[in-house]
Amino acid sequence: MSKEPRDANRPYLLGHSDHELNRLRAQARLLEPVTRHFFREAGITSGMRVLDVGSGAGEVAFLAAEFVGKSGTVVGADRSPTAVAVATQAAQERGIDNVVFRQGDPAEMTFEQPFDAVVGRYVLPFQPDPSAMLRGLAQHVRPGGLLVFHEPDWTSVRSFPPAPLYDQVCRWLTETTLRSGQSWNFLDKAYEAFIAADLPAPTMRLHTYVGGGANTEEWLLAVGDIMESLLPAMERLGVATAEEVGLETLCERMLEEVMANDSVLVGRSEVGVWTRVG
Repeated sequence: MSKEPRDANRPYLLGHSDHELNRLRAQARLLEPVTRHFFREAGITSGMRVLDVGSGAGEVAFLAAEFVGKSGTVVGADRSPTAVAVATQAAQERGIDNVVFRQGDPAEMTFEQPFDAVVGRYVLPFQPDPSAMLRGLAQHVRPGGLLVFHEPDWTSVRSFPPAPLYDQVCRWLTETTLRSGQSWNFLDKAYEAFIAADLPAPTMRLHTYVGGGANTEEWLLAVGDIMESLLPAMERLGVATAEEVGLETLCERMLEEVMANDSVLVGRSEVGVWTRVG
């Protein structure tokens, strides 16, 4: 089946269900050390005013708040009113008072003053035109300020010795995103996206999950969670059926196979890409 055309009005592929927002929180625990490293190297620091785009459940905004401290502020923006409500409640529950959340398209919103940095995680691949979004976001950044993004790439996913079920699941995931027009492989697009937005050549970094045996359980649980959020689109696009996927036992079956084959899994890669606005 051919890919569906990319559509600017197409909703976020994974949705904003309760399961998906909970999955984002669990995913944040896996991604937080990598995002933290990218932020530190890029130059997010105390006292900054930061805009977090595509905030979701708010985890990246809360991490940015750690970096900027009490003397800094973070504004989180998301198109989904559900996500904004959930993130606002989380900030209140955690007693975080230097973060606020606003609903809207951050590339088109207006703000009272410019930002020292705009940050985002898992945002650009889901845009119909990442360069257009970057160009819009750059207008919110003061001269010399930062654009910092942490994005996914599934190009290198594989197993050795082969774990066939894991490999099949990864093919289902990537095929679903391709058919939807929202490819999750951003490494080969990152540099071009910044250049096409008339931004200085970005700094780029790559961090890739690799694990073997019982150490793969946390990653496989994360893959299973993604499958649960993605399954409606997977069925709608004709990639796989619920019966073929077998969500109820999927994680257990993948882990059993990995253990039986003594496999090493190569998982999703994390792409760090940032630049300073001229």
